[in-house]
Amino acid sequence: MDDRPRNLKTMLAEAKDTSELMVDLAYGSLYFSDPEMAEGVFELEERLSDLVHDMRGVCVVAVRSPKESDGMSSVLQVISAIERIGNNAVDIGRIVTKQLGIPQDLVADLHQADEVSHRVIVRDHSELAHRRLDDVELPVEIGMRVVAYRRAGSWETDVRGDTVIVPDDVLFVHGTPAGIDDLRRLAGAEPFIPPVPAEEPAASDLDRAIDTLVEMKNLSETAVGLAYSALVLREPRLAAEVVHLEDRLDEMKERIETWVLRAAADQIDPSPLRGLLHLAQAAEDLGDQAQQMVWLIEQGEDLHPVLSLALGDADEVVAWVPVAEGSAADGRSLRELRFDVDPGFHILAIRRQGRHVYRPRGRVVLRAGDELIATGPDEGHALLTERCGWRLDLDDATGEHALVGLDDPDQM
Repeated sequence: MDDRPRNLKTMLAEAKDTSELMVDLAYGSLYFSDPEMAEGVFELEERLSDLVHDMRGVCVVAVRSPKESDGMSSVLQVISAIERIGNNAVDIGRIVTKQLGIPQDLVADLHQADEVSHRVIVRDHSELAHRRLDDVELPVEIGMRVVAYRRAGSWETDVRGDTVIVPDDVLFVHGTPAGIDDLRRLAGAEPFIPPVPAEEPAASDLDRAIDTLVEMKNLSETAVGLAYSALVLREPRLAAEVVHLEDRLDEMKERIETWVLRAAADQIDPSPLRGLLHLAQAAEDLGDQAQQMVWLIEQGEDLHPVLSLALGDADEVVAWVPVAEGSAADGRSLRELRFDVDPGFHILAIRRQGRHVYRPRGRVVLRAGDELIATGPDEGHALLTERCGWRLDLDDATGEHALVGLDDPDQM
């Protein structure tokens, strides 16, 4: 770790990205039943532990007065939450390495999650071979980003824009399910046929538990995303939504425990169902860590400036964009707009008339005055604002972005 970042801002950004990568890889190892992918999670845990140790040391050294300790305590609380998020990813990975048991129907249902993980082998002479990631712009073009790749038998997680993709690389990507077909076409791979859950005449307790687990995955990832957004934007309304999601995750976990225990009574060997309980616990704890982060905002605690700087400087940026009247987004559904594919932004929530709609579905129609809270690649930020009727301008004096209305919405 001699080359690890030295300043707190950079380390916080890397720790956030690392913990999110660990969660992506962990769910991917479940979906593909891939122990090697789970081992990649365990390797990242070592990196995250080193970062956490170094950050805590920096925080202690940086405090020179009681007044400074208040702000730095907020940083320490976020660091602890990020560490626990990584620990939850490790717990999910162990479901695979310890063969705790996951029903095939859950694997099939994970393909229907709001955001999915996928892997593909890059073929020679394909459109991706021998090209830099910056040049192909997968997050903007297809709504998926490369979070890791396997080359020469080992997983590489230090993915940069200047990384050159070579034939036989195994790309591990995360993003919208709608981008899988385009990704495989660009990589020269055969079309993907996802696993299909078995059809049963009536839903069983196990079916209910599986469906709820997929929803828990969606809600827990939404809660974490909203928590980071709340810290960057210092927004109490987002913090309140995170608390609401955490309450729902608690209730869902309790229901899953009941359903799994009842389903176990019908199994000759109930041990293969242990993985469901472990997965529910990990998803619920992800929500707990999101709540820990927004507690700072709920209590009106002083937030150290490094938090918004670091969390806004991670691989994905947080955007809060209102929908302007007459813009390309006004009156159109999310399914029609396909923000998740182009420009590669996932809508975490829509604020409408003082209330938030989190993880809005494709059928939701946007209206002028709606405020979108979204995360995505920095290179797609300007396009997102443009489609909502604004131009993204950088203030040279403050270094912050400002939204300027477009003169002619018809030109969007």
